[in-house]
Amino acid sequence: MSRSRKPAKDLSRREFVHVTAVASAALALPGAPALLGRADTLRIGLIGCGGRGTGAAKDCLTSSERVELVAIGDLFPDRVKECRTNLARMATEDTTGGLKAKIRVDDAHAFAGFDAYQKVIASKVDVVLLATPPAFRPRHLAAAIEAGKHVFMEKPVAVDPVGVRSVMASSDRAAQTGLAIVAGTQRRHDAGYQAAMQRIHDGAIGDIVAAQVYWNQGGLWMKPRQPDWSDVEWQIRNWLYFTWLSGDHIVEQHIHNIDVANWALGAHPVKAIGVGGRQWRTDPAYGHIYDHFAIDFEYPNGVHVLSMCRQIDSTASRVAERLVGTRGTSDAHSVITGAAPWSWDAQTPRTNPYVQEHADLIASIRAGKPLNEGRQVAETTLSAIMGREAAYTGKEITWDELLNAEQDLVPADVKFGPMPVAPVAMPGQTVLARSWRSA
Repeated sequence: MSRSRKPAKDLSRREFVHVTAVASAALALPGAPALLGRADTLRIGLIGCGGRGTGAAKDCLTSSERVELVAIGDLFPDRVKECRTNLARMATEDTTGGLKAKIRVDDAHAFAGFDAYQKVIASKVDVVLLATPPAFRPRHLAAAIEAGKHVFMEKPVAVDPVGVRSVMASSDRAAQTGLAIVAGTQRRHDAGYQAAMQRIHDGAIGDIVAAQVYWNQGGLWMKPRQPDWSDVEWQIRNWLYFTWLSGDHIVEQHIHNIDVANWALGAHPVKAIGVGGRQWRTDPAYGHIYDHFAIDFEYPNGVHVLSMCRQIDSTASRVAERLVGTRGTSDAHSVITGAAPWSWDAQTPRTNPYVQEHADLIASIRAGKPLNEGRQVAETTLSAIMGREAAYTGKEITWDELLNAEQDLVPADVKFGPMPVAPVAMPGQTVLARSWRSA
């Protein structure tokens, strides 16, 4: 991936101001990397107690020895309670008995509210797991890096260009201060993908001339609105269906496959054009996002990647990647055909990549060689946003145009109360707006 992008010196959110304070102070903070002995127990804090966050906590605790979960936080008290219940159940079901000893969250360190993330970070933790809706990832990452914490953050890492630039700035600051950032793009930690990609980069299929990436499946969960929920609470509890919270499913889910294309090509797309729409999920209960996209991404040297994603019940499912080269093809994770055929040995053990990404994070911290995947996942996030905006607007969207755009979909001060649902994007009418409210 290119690292020649501009620094985020013109951020409109407050995070960057916070991030820039790290330089002189981070290494002097309690829990900063210079103070962590390699054999010490690492204290983990979880921010975002939904299913993915609870799963990430379990994966982290399972991945390594001498780690313990000591603090959790979420906007909603019921999610905090549910997380603790589910973790206790997981510990009971763990036949090794090791998980129970690693869960050490007491009542005083189970936080709820809009400031829960700040309280988790302040709880003398060494590593923070970020698993809230993507809208909040940039500000949570900035706060964690400011406090001198290592980070695992779920994908995507932003929903708009301003958020992406904030993540890039935080990632650069983490690199300067010796902090690790690992992202939830778990294919990068999957042994099969790594083995195939190494061969591809070594020329097994020749020069890549085209690729196709897919995430087509049925619908996902939806929580019916309750009478006592404000607009904001309803939208956050149903965050999948609002662009300002999830980025739309091309960003929230299909990012995995787009990331494989970026990985294989060693680059991000330079422009995109595409189509999409809202054909099946038309009920207002599903917010305003699309249910299908098809994007033509153009990469350097004129390589085109077809990107397709859909969330519609009773349709054909396909979650896959296909790379086409001058000497062969590959599914990117287990098979190469052509001049240098190869396949993954089914008898070879393959570690769960959701666990392996945490094992790699912890190992890098203890080795004093912290991984930093922040810019990598930020570029993939912006790639997916480019596809979204190409479909929303019906226009060709270029990388430089989007990277420098002032689109900022997330309110500076999110609080419970009214928030009208923005209209469904209409190609030919919708523009690349500064904010969703101005679309």
